[in-house]
Amino acid sequence: MDIKVLGALAVTENGVSITPTAPKPRQVLALLALHADRVVPVAALIEELWGVTPPRSARTTLQTYVLQLRELIAVALDQDERGGGDGPGAPRTAKEVLVTMPGGYLLASGGGPSDVRLFERLAGTGYRAMDAGDFPGAARQLREALALWSGTAFADVQVGEQLETEIKRLEESRLCALDQRIEADLRLGRHRELLAELTVLVNRYRTHESLHGQFMLALYRSGRRGEALEAYQRLRVTLVRDLGLEPSAALQRLQRSVLTASPEPAAAGAAKERLVATS
Repeated sequence: MDIKVLGALAVTENGVSITPTAPKPRQVLALLALHADRVVPVAALIEELWGVTPPRSARTTLQTYVLQLRELIAVALDQDERGGGDGPGAPRTAKEVLVTMPGGYLLASGGGPSDVRLFERLAGTGYRAMDAGDFPGAARQLREALALWSGTAFADVQVGEQLETEIKRLEESRLCALDQRIEADLRLGRHRELLAELTVLVNRYRTHESLHGQFMLALYRSGRRGEALEAYQRLRVTLVRDLGLEPSAALQRLQRSVLTASPEPAAAGAAKERLVATS
């Protein structure tokens, strides 16, 4: 099974799509796919579909959605059998792919790829490379991890409370990887190459202090000291107006360093004391 959720939802079994078009079965598959090979409780699925006020028929309706998903899986498995299939051992049944477990359901991936798991593995490798001072390796691994994203997670799925929480968690993970990749590029002297990207990012994440610190440093190292100071002032106005906060002490130190023409060697850590990210 191939699972993609970092953008549009796409789940295939033996190369055949098992992603339904109907909104609620699609929600069920989305939550099961995100937690592939783990049991998703019935209560979590019901909350995702209907919130805190489910209908009396919620369990029965959920079972209907599971049956619909199994029908799609069965079609995919049948096509693979007709094609001769190249998997080891006896072919799986739909009930073995979407398994009823005590208290919930489990989507068995069969060891197939998941873009979320690959992202987490590549990002983790990148973080370890950063810690070891291997900035080229970190930039490469983190860039590869970020390339797995084609948009907002579950971009074409109607989401409830469960998926909304997961989307926020995934977006934070994406931002963390992006922050570290930019820091690695700054360490490698790629400040001019980063300016266009950072210009977009600081306009999208208007209170994200780390990105603003990186933008300030890239501007300063590109000979644009005045613009670096202007970027700090814009951030300060936004933080005070929207959140009632002053920039973090670390970012204030970076601003003073730019003022005295002696900025710190890296800016990615400048805002770690208080990281505020908003879309």
